[in-house]
Amino acid sequence: MVHRRAVWRGFRQLLPISLFVAVFGMAFGLAATQSGLSGSAIVLMSTLVFAGAAQFATLDLWGTQMPVIALAVTVFAINARHLLMGATLYPWLRHLPPVQRYAVMLVASDANWALSIQALGRGEPGLSLLLGGGLALWLFWILGTWLGLFMGSAIDDPVRWGLDMVMGCFLLTMVVDGPKNPRLLAIWAAAAGASLLAWRYLPENSHVVAGAIAGGLLGAFWPEEQP
Repeated sequence: MVHRRAVWRGFRQLLPISLFVAVFGMAFGLAATQSGLSGSAIVLMSTLVFAGAAQFATLDLWGTQMPVIALAVTVFAINARHLLMGATLYPWLRHLPPVQRYAVMLVASDANWALSIQALGRGEPGLSLLLGGGLALWLFWILGTWLGLFMGSAIDDPVRWGLDMVMGCFLLTMVVDGPKNPRLLAIWAAAAGASLLAWRYLPENSHVVAGAIAGGLLGAFWPEEQP
């Protein structure tokens, strides 16, 4: 179940990485301003969408005549991994009332999902961590977006400073720190290999879907051994 104290603990636990999320929010705020969006529309997008990679991708398609279908397909492809996130959390989510269940998933992202799935595996209140950490990431993403409207030029190129590697390194530590067995190693290897091949040979952003599907299928056909 979701407990208030555990939610607050999850909020504090994700604060350090939320600072880097705010930096990316600043870069998005600046980029969206340069694309012609109004300040209120930019902040509203970050508030309602809360998907950094998808929001950046939409800026390339934004204009007076937007290709709605292409826009929808792009956003779905980038965020398709959330379907698998929900599937991995379902054994615990199904015990929650619908309101709490969907409230928790509204703020699910890579960082708080990785931490929560590890906590749940240890028998800890991972859903509270998911909600609390997600609220921290969401609030700092909005704050960073708003700051980017005024001072985003200070971080106009986050790749130059290596900030684009922060989330990847964080998730890698989750893998290294997590349980180790041949099944999980094979799943991660399949996901990584499929992602690299898709990045090399398939259209942009398809590596996210390819990696998730490859790892998910292998995990489904290779069931975990019960103690």
